[in-house]
Amino acid sequence: MLNNLQGTKETYRFPKNFWWGSAASGPQTEGASQCDGRKPSIWDYWFSVEPGCFYNEVGPEHTSDFYHRYKQDIKLMKETGHNSFRTSIQWSRLIPDGIGQVNQKAVDFYNNVIDELIANDIEPFLNLYHFDMPMCMQEKGGWESREVIEAYVKFAENCFQLFGDRVKYWFTFNEPIVPVEAGYLYDLHYPRVVDFKRGAQVAHHTIVAHAKAVEVFKKLNIDGKIGIILNLTPSYPRCLDAVDVKAAHIADLFFNRSFLDPVTKGEYPKELIDILRERELLPNVEAEDLSVIKNNPIDILGVNYYQPRRVKAKESPVSEDEAFMPEHLFDPYIMPGRKINPHRGWEICEEVIYDIMIDLRDHYENIPFFISENGMGVEGEEKFRNDEGYIEDDYRIEFIQEHLKWVHKGIGEGANCLGYHLWTFMDNWSWTNAYKNRYGLVEVDLNNNLKRTIKKSGKWYKEVSQNNGF
Repeated sequence: MLNNLQGTKETYRFPKNFWWGSAASGPQTEGASQCDGRKPSIWDYWFSVEPGCFYNEVGPEHTSDFYHRYKQDIKLMKETGHNSFRTSIQWSRLIPDGIGQVNQKAVDFYNNVIDELIANDIEPFLNLYHFDMPMCMQEKGGWESREVIEAYVKFAENCFQLFGDRVKYWFTFNEPIVPVEAGYLYDLHYPRVVDFKRGAQVAHHTIVAHAKAVEVFKKLNIDGKIGIILNLTPSYPRCLDAVDVKAAHIADLFFNRSFLDPVTKGEYPKELIDILRERELLPNVEAEDLSVIKNNPIDILGVNYYQPRRVKAKESPVSEDEAFMPEHLFDPYIMPGRKINPHRGWEICEEVIYDIMIDLRDHYENIPFFISENGMGVEGEEKFRNDEGYIEDDYRIEFIQEHLKWVHKGIGEGANCLGYHLWTFMDNWSWTNAYKNRYGLVEVDLNNNLKRTIKKSGKWYKEVSQNNGF
């Protein structure tokens, strides 16, 4: 354990009752996609029609089999120092037809998971939507449909009533901008639409669904807190020239404040509205939408941080005939000499997590928040397996530690950070990338009956948790 007995290392201690844990999602860990009444999500359907869009044609059917191994996995959470853990409830498992009858076998499963977590002194955090639209709801238009908003709110109400006696921390959506970007702008996820105005409608309806779910939570008088998980990617200009600073500000409006402002301040950024109005790209807004958004701010924010966004002023004009994209207003910028994770292609810049914390402190009324995801995906980790049979992932330990130093600094300067959750507890299936990049504190061996083995980082993480720092 690191210490400062000889004055060679600084000690980082975190506040009392700090959350140490990790995050995952139902569709990426549970597997059992055709078991006990669950019906297809968009991922199951897309894989059935276009398996070639998935890495090595590995689909979502089995994933890491948490559905059958949750007791073993929660025991391993305890062994890796967890005092809290976030996962998601699959809508397609709990209410297989999207609306109507609740699946009792799903209720039993989620009850068992919650009870097992609590029995191991691990606080359950539950998220309601992690990219996994039930296919029957997508056929009704997905988040473009008002009918789907109402179905989601009813799903949320069921979850609150079924599990709210034990679950104290609820989150409506994980990274709600991702289905907008990947599904409606950049042709990365199903339904593979490329249409900014439809994407804007999806974004607005998602925020309305979120606000209505918050409203229901408050009316039920649940003993707990409700929030949302946002992936914040601060935008940095190439330099301090006015044109580059403006480009970074515009990128921030689209990719951060478009969701952050309405869920915290109750309104969309005026500058973003102006940009979209000028281009006739504003979504349809119904009479009560803005009031329900205004009247239902979150209690707590989850912040997922992986990488910054770097931009510069647009260097060449875009054809007037070309369908609008945010990048028509700025260009990406690759900073010379940046540190990068070569497996994922993402920049590693630890101090950005501090900038996020100070921004929340200074511009968002120091809202209570926690780092809800941060992690490092690495391909081919088996080559780091030692003679004792576990993976020595020192690079992951360094990654976590260097980010935590900046989290510690932000807390010391008054940011209201309540915890740190790593992505993720165990290696899991990841959307179109399957198991290409591994993120876990625990290895899942696909070639050996999904055997779980704690990595060096998992052993280290337990020490961090036990010592409330390092």
